[in-house]
Amino acid sequence: MAAIGASSSDGLIVCFGEMLIDFVPTVSGVSLAEAPGFLKAPGGAPANVAIAVARLGGKAAFVGKLGDDEFGQMLAGILKENGVNGDGILFDKGARTALAFVTLRDDGEREFMFYRNPSADMLLTAEELNLDLIRSAKVFHYGSISLIVEPCRSAHMKAMEVAKDAGALLSYDPNLRLPLWPSPAEAREQIMSIWEKAEVIKVSDVELEFLTGSDKIDDESALSLWHDNLKLLLVTLGEKGCRYYTKGFRGSVDGFNVNAVDTTGAGDSFVGALLCKLVDDPSVLEEEGKLVKVLKFANACGAITTTKKGAIPALPTESDVLSLIEG
Repeated sequence: MAAIGASSSDGLIVCFGEMLIDFVPTVSGVSLAEAPGFLKAPGGAPANVAIAVARLGGKAAFVGKLGDDEFGQMLAGILKENGVNGDGILFDKGARTALAFVTLRDDGEREFMFYRNPSADMLLTAEELNLDLIRSAKVFHYGSISLIVEPCRSAHMKAMEVAKDAGALLSYDPNLRLPLWPSPAEAREQIMSIWEKAEVIKVSDVELEFLTGSDKIDDESALSLWHDNLKLLLVTLGEKGCRYYTKGFRGSVDGFNVNAVDTTGAGDSFVGALLCKLVDDPSVLEEEGKLVKVLKFANACGAITTTKKGAIPALPTESDVLSLIEG
């Protein structure tokens, strides 16, 4: 639940997409075959963002489909325990909850092997969506994994359209997972197919290189992704912090130096922190001083999340973040 004394928000942030179980090796720096054992860690970027928001005192809901199995029931329970509205969760009796085996290299970076054949999240249909919940969103956040196959792709497009028509701010984190796509070309094409609908977009440095085809992480490369509907474009740079671009200003905010053991969920923690602050005060998008302060907070959230294995167990409370910032 939210930390005591954390800022409470009235604006609902609805996160759409996948929730799954990450199996993380108990030892870093080994291949999946060499791992002596695995730690079961709930994950899935949109669900991580929802829990990140709730843990910081915001209001979040998750929309997606889980298998009607022990893992699916466990994941729904974790959302509930963390104060996330589960009115948008569905269960599929014919498909399993998705699994991902995640190897941690010595530097804390990850490699993935997914079990989705198909998994329940891929089978969500537009007709099953809780449209009332989606219409109540102040911010509607999503990734790109839900674009890979039908019927989930159509459900994604419908949810986005309903949220937009109801006046929600659309937030997009492509969250590139190349092993899930038929080809890199298809991944790029589909990720970009909904690009111009989003008003807030966050990409990592690796995603920037992938989407632009450039090996440069600079303003020119980032601004090649700009479009007229966009209010804020963010490029996260790992421990180096982030860069920000708006219609009126641009700049960078330094990161925090921590002992990183697992980068899983760091970007989701960053996004959750940003959206939590943004939903309370939309003027953050117009005032550079406010935005820099919010991004410093978001960078701290991302940094703290890398200090433990697994995404959700590592997501910070507001007091955790303030301790790091005030250091």
